[in-house]
Amino acid sequence: MLLKQNGLKVTTQRIDILEALENRPDKHLTAEEIYECVRIKNPDIGLATVYRTIQLLTELNLIDKLNLGDGFVRYEIGNQGCDDTAHHHHHLICLNCGNVLTFQGDLLETLEQKIQESMDFEVVDHEVKMFGYCRNCREEMQERR
Repeated sequence: MLLKQNGLKVTTQRIDILEALENRPDKHLTAEEIYECVRIKNPDIGLATVYRTIQLLTELNLIDKLNLGDGFVRYEIGNQGCDDTAHHHHHLICLNCGNVLTFQGDLLETLEQKIQESMDFEVVDHEVKMFGYCRNCREEMQERR
């Protein structure tokens, strides 16, 4: 397990937080939402413990911190342990309903390679957020016209 590989104890709280995120891969939970999920299974956990654990797991790249433009810091399972051929995933954010969709793809590999060659800069990670309107919101907008 990645916790042991990083010299950390495998605690119930750490496992519960990782499971809360792993079981909701498209939800992009806030710390408070993670806390509410974990409290169902572990009612004795405190919010401060959740915050400390999230910080630790973020520092170890086991979870990723996201800013999706809604004023909240959100979290998802990180890419540590993925090999270099793993596809990046990106976020599509609906400007109307706020729904966040995830899509897989390595669309920027060519750009990253050109940056490496022309600028002698090695890109090790990137984040793509695209803002627009989901299918449901577009359909609702069409109906109003």
